[in-house]
This record gives sequence, structure tokens and C-alpha cells, in this order.
Amino acid sequence: MKLIGKIMTILLILLITAALLIASIGWYVSEPGYEGPVSEHFNGKTFENPGEVPEKSFMDVMKWYLQRDQGEWVPISESDVTFAPKPAENVTDGMTITYVNHSTFLIQVAGVNILTDPVWSDRVSPVSFAGPKRFRPAGIRFEDLPRIDLIVISHNHYDHLDIETLKKINKAYEPRVIAPLGVGRMLNSNGINKVFELNWWEDKVIDSDITVHAVQAQHFSARGLFDRDKTFWNGYVIETPAGDVYFAGDTGYGPFFTEIGQRFPDIKVGLIPIGAYKPRWFMKPMHVNPEEAIQVHKDVGAEISFGMHFGTFPLADDGMKDPENDFSAAMRLQENRGVNFKLLTEGDSFRIR
Repeated sequence: MKLIGKIMTILLILLITAALLIASIGWYVSEPGYEGPVSEHFNGKTFENPGEVPEKSFMDVMKWYLQRDQGEWVPISESDVTFAPKPAENVTDGMTITYVNHSTFLIQVAGVNILTDPVWSDRVSPVSFAGPKRFRPAGIRFEDLPRIDLIVISHNHYDHLDIETLKKINKAYEPRVIAPLGVGRMLNSNGINKVFELNWWEDKVIDSDITVHAVQAQHFSARGLFDRDKTFWNGYVIETPAGDVYFAGDTGYGPFFTEIGQRFPDIKVGLIPIGAYKPRWFMKPMHVNPEEAIQVHKDVGAEISFGMHFGTFPLADDGMKDPENDFSAAMRLQENRGVNFKLLTEGDSFRIR
């Protein structure tokens, strides 16, 4: 009995130590949040999605984690892919959109080079030795990037705000950065100073030809255990002389997509997520599935859309090929026939004249 008591005491000490270690790491990686007046979507401490959007609790997270049934992921090495040729230094006639990986696109228009949620790291995690790892290389080598003039950040999750990539780009080019409310404090603390924070439906004029509009999304934010929803989350409409580009960021489905389409009736290109949607009981409030992504394309009235947020990092239970397969199945439905929505391979470019 004494031996059993000692073993139980040791196990209890180990569990407490592990919990304290996790809490300490969670506190260390948590970032300062937004400080501002109470508003429609900010209660003075945290941001909120409007409407009846179910919040997932810590117990929900643990339930999902303990019951995970992740599909298959097969790593693709650099030797197995053909990288895109080095992009043009700038595009002044029309617009070129290149799919880099995950939610990263290079948009070249009116002599301005724009990156969305740039991620070149091997893991999207607070540490380099654990967390979701890259399963396929970016379509453009980092060293082949042209001068970067502007970056848009949708929210502060590691797979969208990759601080190491941002610091490298900032060191080389010092681009302007558009970010949601509260994100600027973290960027500033890492030496990234040309940051402009936008609330939903606010805009920032970049030059005489380009204006970035922040639009509604349905998501959440956090980098650690103690900063959940302390910064905001945005989608964007980038107004350009070659047509408007809608970048959805990360989002669940909601009626606000129709409002985006009504406010911006000239959306030429949609960049819309299709992955990280399983299991639906857990992921539905924060991530659209492929069928919902097609509906987003219809709601915003884009002339053509491209899928993103799939096949690079295992973030949910969908397997590496599930988003592509489910997207293909959804596109075969009668109501989606003729819909101009495509999936690109990393490094593929689309030219708009």
C-alpha cells in the first residue's frame, strides 16, 4: 500500500509539473491584445463574433483532441516538385496572382507586390520542434520573391501570422502591413513598424491605384493560452485598377458574405479557404468546408475564385487530399455546374488583363 501511495504521489507531482509547464509556455507565447473603447464587436477585453456563433470551450478542444481521427498526410519533398520561375519584379499591365501555399498568394498589380498571410516556415507553432509541420514546399522559393510592398494579415494564428517569415520580409523590404485591431503591438515588438490596423469596414489607401478594405470574417484569435480573442480577425477586399480581390482569411460561414458582395459589387477574384473543416461539430463555426466555400464565392459575386488553406499543414482531421476530393464532389452538384472556382497547385499563376 505504501508503494502504491508513493507511485500515486509521484504521478500527481508529474501531472502538476506538466500542467505548470504547459501553463508557463502558454503564458510566455501569449501576446498583448487590443486596448480601446468598448464597441459593437469588442467588450473591453476580447472581440466577439456577432450573432449566435457557438464558442468552443477548453473541454470541447480536449474532446476533439482525444477523439481525433485524422486522415492520411503524405509528405512531399522539394525534390518532388517543380518550383515556379522567379516572378516578375512588378506587373503594370493587368494583374498576376500566384498561389504560394496555404493562405499565401503573391498579388502583383499596378506596380505593387502584395503578399497575403505569408508563411514559409516548416512549422506553424510557437516552437520549432513540435506542432503542425509542412507537408509540401511553398511554390515560390523565398529568395525568388520580388520586392514586397504590402502584406495583409488576416489574424494572429501561427499559420497566418508567421512571425519569422514576416521578420525576414521586413528586414529585406520594410513593406507596409495591414492587420486587424490589436495585432500591431506584436508586430511592433518584433521590429515591424509600418503597421496599419483596420476594423471591419475601414480602409487604408495604399496609393492612388490601390485601397485595402477590411471586411467581416467569422473566426477567433490566439497564440497562447491567455490571449484568446484579444486581437481581431479580418477578411479583405483589395481594390485595384485591374479589379477587386477578395481575400477571405479564415472564416466560418455566415450571412455577412452577401453584405460583402453588396458593398463591393466589382469583385473579380475571390481567394477562399476550403480546408481544415473536420470534424464539423468542432470546426464548423470557424472554417468553411468546400461546399460552403463555393457558396461564399456565389455570395460575394466573384468572377473567379481560387481555393486556399488546404494540403500544406495538418490543422484538423481532414486528410491531405480530402479538401480537393470534397471540393470536386461539390463542384459536380447540379447547382454548382459552371461555377468559376478553381484549385491551383503551389506555384501556379493566373493572369488577369
